[in-house]
Amino acid sequence: MNLLEECRGAGRIGISGHIRPDGDCIGSCMGLYLYLKKELPEAEIRVFLEKPADIYGCISRIEDVDSAYGEQKNFDVFFALDSVADRLGKAQPYFENAKKRINIDHHISNANGCGNVNYVDPQASSTSELVYRLIGNDGLDQEIAKALYMGIAHDTGCFQYSCTTPETLRAAADLISYGFDFSRLIEETFFEKTYLQMQILGRALLESIRFMDDRCVVSVLNRKTLDFYGAGPQDLEGIVSQLRSIKGVECAIFLYETGAQEYKVSLRSSEKVNVAAIASYFGGGGHVRAAGCTMTGTAHDVINNLSLHIERQLDGGEA
Repeated sequence: MNLLEECRGAGRIGISGHIRPDGDCIGSCMGLYLYLKKELPEAEIRVFLEKPADIYGCISRIEDVDSAYGEQKNFDVFFALDSVADRLGKAQPYFENAKKRINIDHHISNANGCGNVNYVDPQASSTSELVYRLIGNDGLDQEIAKALYMGIAHDTGCFQYSCTTPETLRAAADLISYGFDFSRLIEETFFEKTYLQMQILGRALLESIRFMDDRCVVSVLNRKTLDFYGAGPQDLEGIVSQLRSIKGVECAIFLYETGAQEYKVSLRSSEKVNVAAIASYFGGGGHVRAAGCTMTGTAHDVINNLSLHIERQLDGGEA
């Protein structure tokens, strides 16, 4: 795919990613946005995301992100990054009504893409890595490289997850050659936590339960607890990964209440469980080792339904 060729003659170009945007979603969207703003100065280019967490304030022009949405004229080209159409939230109508719909993604649950033009590679570490490939060395500058490096680092767990490949590391090496402070960037956006985030993490760990011969661990935060701490989705990032890091755990489940008997579910696994298959069964998606979905019922209903699929895989069966 040639990005500039796909945007040739476009007067209005839109970019968006999935609801509750994470580091890769924000990095890929902002990297593409900065690139198109530089290369297509005559075009009107908009980027739509739910309000990014304050930690992403170090990314150039993050203040340009439109989190209000509102009524829009149709776009000539609209990019859906790191997402399928029905996870774009309020940006979904912009995508569906655009003259050309381009989907760039790396989720195995979206192998066929959802656009008129698709660039999907489930073997890639991140959507930011895919945007890096498409932009190429001639299109990079320091700020674009910074956004894309952040996205890659976040989705690889700072290059420790199994999705990290030699190509991923070569891309990262190229990006840091542009001279930004990559160590500080990752410290501020990945490792550093607010006091509130640490309180919530502590509560989640304290109330977690191991089951299935200690091969699984689950933690649940209800609406009352989240309201007590004044916590939102941005304060819950990383909890499921901490649960997965417990010695002996093959699969971790973290869920938090988003509505009356509605839960956002995050799943992480080591080697034996394909959580993407489980999440897809319940209408979600993701990667083999990291996935999520939204489920309804009581917390016990959700855990029981997930456990059935996890146990089948751990015992050598199908998801």
